[in-house]
Amino acid sequence: MAEAVAAARHYAPHLLKIEVECEMLDEVHTAIAAGADVILLDNMTLEQMRQAVAVIREEGPRVLIEASGDIGTDVERLAAVAATGVDFISLGALTHSAPNFNISLEFA
Repeated sequence: MAEAVAAARHYAPHLLKIEVECEMLDEVHTAIAAGADVILLDNMTLEQMRQAVAVIREEGPRVLIEASGDIGTDVERLAAVAATGVDFISLGALTHSAPNFNISLEFA
């Protein structure tokens, strides 16, 4: 992971943030050590997210934290995820579960 972050940082513009996706707590430690700017907590339980946030806030300089995966659109679930201390929440349901609407324009 350290090599991937270093390579991304080498080729990316200087203002671009490097984000690392983590599914387990040991990956969070590795992402911090690799110098990630943003850590994406993917498919973690609320307890795992709370633990990861605590580790990141303790170990990392100011690393941004994003939660994603199995978030859904349930307001209570969203509030619970937000209460873990993450900075951002990504909802795939906004795009893959959004209802469609047929709009057309006809020219005569």
